Amino acid sequence: MAAALDETAGTLLAVWEAARERTTSRLSGAQLRAVMVVEQYDGINLRRLATLTDMLLSSASRLCDRLVAAGMLEREPGRYDRREISLHLTPAATRLLAELRADRRDRLDRILAGMSPEGRAALLRGMHEFDEVARRSEAAAAESWAALPQSGEGIAGLEEIAATTGEAATEEPPAARTA
Repeated sequence: MAAALDETAGTLLAVWEAARERTTSRLSGAQLRAVMVVEQYDGINLRRLATLTDMLLSSASRLCDRLVAAGMLEREPGRYDRREISLHLTPAATRLLAELRADRRDRLDRILAGMSPEGRAALLRGMHEFDEVARRSEAAAAESWAALPQSGEGIAGLEEIAATTGEAATEEPPAARTA
C-alpha cells in the first residue's frame, strides 16, 4: 500500500511543484518552507525556526537574512526577551502564499473535475483520515520530544525514554508540517 501511495503521490507532488515554480520562482524550496513555518508560528524565534526546518542555526540565520532582503520576512525584538528576535511575514509574503495556494487549488480543480463524484468523495475521506492520523502521530512525537531530559541530564535519560516509547534516542524534535 505504501509503495502504491508513493507512486500516485508523485502526481500530487508534481501539481504542488508546478504551482510553486509558477508563483514562487524567486524563492528556493528551503526559503518557501521557512516562510510557511513563520506563517504557521507567527513571532517564532530563529532557534525554533531552525529546529522546525531541520537546519543549523547559522544556516537558518543566513536564510532569514536573504528572506528579509527579499522583503518576505521582518525581524522584531522579542516581546519577553529583547535579545531574542521574533520573525513575522511581510504583506508581500502573505500575498505570495495566497497566490501559491490559489494556483495549487486551480490545478487541483482541473484534475478533480475529471474524476467521478464517488472517486472525489473517497479521495477526500481518505485524505482526511490520513491527515488526522499524521497529526496525531506528530503530536505524540512532539509530546515525546518535550518530555526528553533537558541539557545536562544526559543520553541515559534519552535512552530511557526511547525504551518506553519504542523510538530511537534523539536530541532533535520532529519537523513541523508546513504545507
